[in-house]
Parts: sequence; C-alpha cells; structure tokens
Amino acid sequence: MESNIYYRLATESDLDEIVALVKSAIAVMDRQGIPQWDEVYPARDDLLRDIQLFSLFVGEMDCGNGMRIAVIYVLNTECYEGYETAVWQCNDGYRVIHRLCVHPDFQNQGIARQTLAHIEQEAARLGATSLRLDVFSQNPFSLRLYEHAGYRKTGEAQWRKGLFYLMEKKLGSC
Repeated sequence: MESNIYYRLATESDLDEIVALVKSAIAVMDRQGIPQWDEVYPARDDLLRDIQLFSLFVGEMDCGNGMRIAVIYVLNTECYEGYETAVWQCNDGYRVIHRLCVHPDFQNQGIARQTLAHIEQEAARLGATSLRLDVFSQNPFSLRLYEHAGYRKTGEAQWRKGLFYLMEKKLGSC
C-alpha cells in the first residue's frame, strides 16, 4: 500500500525535527548492531548545510494531528572522496543520493522504497542519467532496499565507520 507522502525542500525551520529524526534512527540502528551513523555524522551542521544548498528534502505525512516528517534525503552531485575509484556506468548527468533516512515511527511501511521511487522519478525529470549512492556494508536493510530497486555495486570505499559499497542505477542512456 502506498502512503500519502508529500515531498518538499527542507527549510531551516525543519532543522530541529530533522535532527530529532536522525537521532531516533541512530538509536534504532545502534540497537540493531548497525554502527553506521553517530554523533559525528551526520551532524546538525551537515544537515544545515544541506538545507542551505537546497539539496535536503523531507517527506511529510498527515498523522491526523498535523504533518510529521517521515523521511529525509539529500539529492545533489556531490561525490565523496573514494567515489572516484568506482566503475560508474554514467560519467555525466548523474545525481547522488545521501542520507536517506526514515523516522523509526514510520519504518517497515514501505516508505523508503516509495521515497526511492520518488527520487528516481524526480532525478529523471531533471535530466539525470543515473543515480549514485554509497551504502554501509553492515546495513542489511539498506542493502536489500537498493538491490531490490535495481542498484548495482560499482566499487567500494573505506571510511571512518568501515566498508561502504558504491552503487549506481541507470535512469536513461548515458
């Protein structure tokens, strides 16, 4: 069942709610033994920078007593150090997904899958030829999400938290 999610650019007035969402997700990941994020990353300043660069989006849902942010993601062209080692299919016109995160209150409802489909549609509408991302090798939920959506491993990067897989999905011809 598809949820009614309303996507929009995040604003600075959303920052406290976004930070709370990320902290809640970190607590759940810690309990699941997924040491992907912590107090260092993503930090409040990272999220504020994303907002100021108009690359952080929120997905809101009406919970009966008002709108709540259920999911966040960043979409831009920023490739982290290590991305250059991957064997990308498309070298021009790509977008990069960062920090896709569903609030724990909304997890296991297909929201990440639905949001990923929304991101793909928006990126294609903007003329992107492919989507790139990195996924923590110890996060089975994210790995399954991206693999089922057709993302293919193009390389690996070793960062502070460990091994990450670099993945890509073609949206059109490169």
